[in-house]
Amino acid sequence: MKLPKFISNNIILKITSLNAVVITIRLIVSAFIQRMLAIMVGEAGYASIGQVRNVIAMLTSTSTLGTFNGVVKYVAEFKDDQPELSKLFSTVTIFAIIGSVSSGVVLFFGAPFLSEYLFQSNDYVYIFQLLAVIVPFIGVGRVVNAVVSGLSDYKRYAKIELISYLLATVAVVIGVYTSQLKGVLIAIAFAPMIQLIVLAFVFGKTLNTYLKFKSLNLNLLYKNKLLAFTLMSFISTFLLNYIELNIRTLVTDEININEAGYWTAVTFISKNYMVFATGLFTLYVLPKFASIHNKHEFKVEVFNIYKTILPIFALGMLLVYVLRDYIIMFIYPDFTGMEPLFKWQLLGDFVRLGALVLSHQFLAKRLVKSFVITEIVSLALFFVLSKFFIQYYGTEGIVIAHFVRYIIYFVMVFFVIRNYFNNQKNNSIDG
Repeated sequence: MKLPKFISNNIILKITSLNAVVITIRLIVSAFIQRMLAIMVGEAGYASIGQVRNVIAMLTSTSTLGTFNGVVKYVAEFKDDQPELSKLFSTVTIFAIIGSVSSGVVLFFGAPFLSEYLFQSNDYVYIFQLLAVIVPFIGVGRVVNAVVSGLSDYKRYAKIELISYLLATVAVVIGVYTSQLKGVLIAIAFAPMIQLIVLAFVFGKTLNTYLKFKSLNLNLLYKNKLLAFTLMSFISTFLLNYIELNIRTLVTDEININEAGYWTAVTFISKNYMVFATGLFTLYVLPKFASIHNKHEFKVEVFNIYKTILPIFALGMLLVYVLRDYIIMFIYPDFTGMEPLFKWQLLGDFVRLGALVLSHQFLAKRLVKSFVITEIVSLALFFVLSKFFIQYYGTEGIVIAHFVRYIIYFVMVFFVIRNYFNNQKNNSIDG
């Protein structure tokens, strides 16, 4: 199908429109799956699913020692420079081995502790031991996915995302009908392996062009460059999911597990439409910002991104808010406690989107100090404000904290980046 000219001439819209097809299919399928899970495992089961998803998200960082964004950046810069790519992947391979083995050992031998800590029960030991075996596949999948993103191969990216999601969904359906909650958790644990298989089929031949296995000599020439991304990934992915785990436990302890299920359901809706933006960030924003070296170009590009995607997101979020009662009725029957959470979650996500566009400059230019400070302040605000607001507003306090946190984060990022370009200008004048 031929795209309209105004879309085909705009790379952001091309990526966005293709992502829109994938996300639309995902949302339709997800609606049926979430309804099935809501009915069959209930609020408490939904909270448990949220815990496992957070653990897997943490493993996407630890399995490669957080090198994903580094691989995206350097593949985008050196895609035509085979010697540099060989140095990069030689170092990434060592990082992935260390990360996967370390994560696997911790998961396998720490399974009883993790089960008790995250679920207040020893019934989930099997999940952590299963994840211990799957961790290396998560690591390999992340590296290959980073290459796809670094090449801005948005067509293959969309195909991989869609096929992986549909196959993982089939696994969840089989799991829930054969073993209820246990089957669902096992299916979720196997999802990274499914994605890796799809990656191999869709992208395997192209990968061989850029990743020459014979030229890998396992050196650490890119160690210092990648360690910066390790630190940033630890904070943005690992700590964020760790805090979400603890907030879900906080809601369970302070109110009840059903309320934790309501919050998990709302955040899952949020993550579904934020996937729409994630593809754009990795395929376009990060590689583009990496190639921009002055304030004027950066401002033009940010304005271009904002005017293209913010209206689309605003319309989509408004639609979700207007239809919230129908979403609850048809997808999450009996999850009536979700309704007050929509407003603040959606407002927070909109501000978050604007802030994340700007903050990708930290990744593109390896501004480690700026990234670390803003992220730690943001995460600390989320946790502290959640503990404070929950005393007065119950579960709604968590999503209010989400909104307030991202307003402050957006302001911080704006001023830090403005200061970065001002310093850059002053240095060029002094030089």
